[in-house]
Amino acid sequence: MIETLTLAAILIPCLIVAIVLHEVAHGWMALALGDTTARDLGRLTLNPIKHVDPVGTLLVPGALALFGGPIFGWAKPVPVNAQRLDNPRYGMMAVAAAGPGTNILLALVGAVFIGLAFGLSAQTATMLPEWVMTAGGAFILINVFLALFNLLPIPPFDGSHIVGGLLPRRFAKHWQKLQAMGMILFVVLIAATWAFPNAGFIENTVLPPVLWMQEQFFAIATYIGDLVAG
Repeated sequence: MIETLTLAAILIPCLIVAIVLHEVAHGWMALALGDTTARDLGRLTLNPIKHVDPVGTLLVPGALALFGGPIFGWAKPVPVNAQRLDNPRYGMMAVAAAGPGTNILLALVGAVFIGLAFGLSAQTATMLPEWVMTAGGAFILINVFLALFNLLPIPPFDGSHIVGGLLPRRFAKHWQKLQAMGMILFVVLIAATWAFPNAGFIENTVLPPVLWMQEQFFAIATYIGDLVAG
């Protein structure tokens, strides 16, 4: 129980940071492209209370952590009015890409943190606390997973908005109608993952590229650690 609580104390803050900055990035990109909706509603803040969804940010990832499932979640979506963007079609693509892009950047920050921590530890011949590696590794994994999971071309994920911007206009309007069913599709996806754990949906689609990208960030951390250690 103590180990579980310790793990939760590490994972939940990492997840909250990853999710909140993901959502804020959507709002900042929308603002840069002409839509002030998120700013007007006070959603361009790093205050997690403004973004936390009790189910998506706390309950679901907490349950997944306890039962050994993949750790992911969601926050309250930042509102974006596509018609207020300078170019609604391509603007929505940029707004959608800003979230996963921010998570990749955060994973890089995590890699730099691990590298500096290990490098300084080796340089000063001190023992690095175990929680540092756990927290850094979890931060990288969570951000990479959120980035790639959200890039799936399934409504309401960010990848579906990117696909919608790339489709020819005659197909894009039909794709847009599918977006309206986004939450239904999302619930079906979650239910199917729980009902058929051996089907391997996440393991076969998202997990391989997540693990590959995680290895690249660990390689960056090792390189930085070696440089700092001298």
